[in-house]
Amino acid sequence: MALSIASTTKRFHVAVVGVGLVGGELIKQLLAFPQPSPFRLVALASSKTTLYHPDGLTLAPDAWKTMLASSGLKPDLPFLVRELAGLVRPGQEAVFVDNTSSDAVAALYPDLLKLGVHVVTPNKKAFSAELGLYERILAASLESGARCLNEATVGAGLPVVSTLKDLVATGDKVVKIQGVFSGTMSYIFNEFSTGNAEGPSFSSVVSVAREKGYTEPHPADDLNGADVARKLTILSRVIPVLRTALPEGYKSVQTKSLVPVGLEDAATGDDFIARLPQFDAQFDAMRAEAAKAGQVLRYAGVIDVQSGVIKAGLERYPATHPFATALGGSDNVIVFHTERYGARPLVVQGAGAGAAVTAMGVMSDLLKLI
Repeated sequence: MALSIASTTKRFHVAVVGVGLVGGELIKQLLAFPQPSPFRLVALASSKTTLYHPDGLTLAPDAWKTMLASSGLKPDLPFLVRELAGLVRPGQEAVFVDNTSSDAVAALYPDLLKLGVHVVTPNKKAFSAELGLYERILAASLESGARCLNEATVGAGLPVVSTLKDLVATGDKVVKIQGVFSGTMSYIFNEFSTGNAEGPSFSSVVSVAREKGYTEPHPADDLNGADVARKLTILSRVIPVLRTALPEGYKSVQTKSLVPVGLEDAATGDDFIARLPQFDAQFDAMRAEAAKAGQVLRYAGVIDVQSGVIKAGLERYPATHPFATALGGSDNVIVFHTERYGARPLVVQGAGAGAAVTAMGVMSDLLKLI
């Protein structure tokens, strides 16, 4: 791989939009990339400022944040789209890296692709929203040849999307995909449900998860299951017979929320955490009932290709099941049941959350362009 990268004659002008935890880690990885690098950073954009130079930015690993903050150039995505398109020529390609979670930025993908600009992103919005946007992305990519890569949208740095694409491309028949797709939900239930009837309260586990940065600022955004539903949508659309099965995207997935009915009106994350102990008894009862049957609770997602059922919800598994024994911390585990992997399914497992591994997933997509 090192030889092919060093010997490539292609040069990639890279614009990084979104410079928070993931974006900052990606910039760090790009700046540390072995020289000569095929990647030339030409733009950094936050929600407040932009750095841009068509010939490349000269950035120091410990100073780019200060440079960006003092640039004085306001964000202008239409300008950036036009500039990137102008950099596309033989031997010179352009890449738009979207590290945001913005619907508005995701809506730009078809225009970028039509102009020949590659898109690489961990942003789930474009691939899990209504079907029309997804189909416009596919059509634009087919028209121009520019690629849209989104490995990090499902398992951060884990090879989940690429594994499924390879299974489909090589003619294997996917029967079922199941897994623990949310690092947040994984952590919460690994701590809360260990097979014992008693343990820490659900509210205390969620509170600690929030303090550790595993949840969104408002934990309901995790506990409502939408993140898992989005990931199931992204994977289902890779499977030809299911591509159009979810016309409204993740909203079409059968999703069971864990947000208590009496907490759906919590306006802030602090309010949610303060009131969550009122509902500990119902979670304790579910844990005790599962433990009595020798089971644990896990929030899982399932894509059943034969029945067409795509669902996300809290499930019970035997205490000997891999979802009970093999997971730790915020791990993800995704199990692919296919014709080729019948008796022994293909399993992808590992850290499914965190800036470093998510940025690695984005970086791996950049390398696929070479």
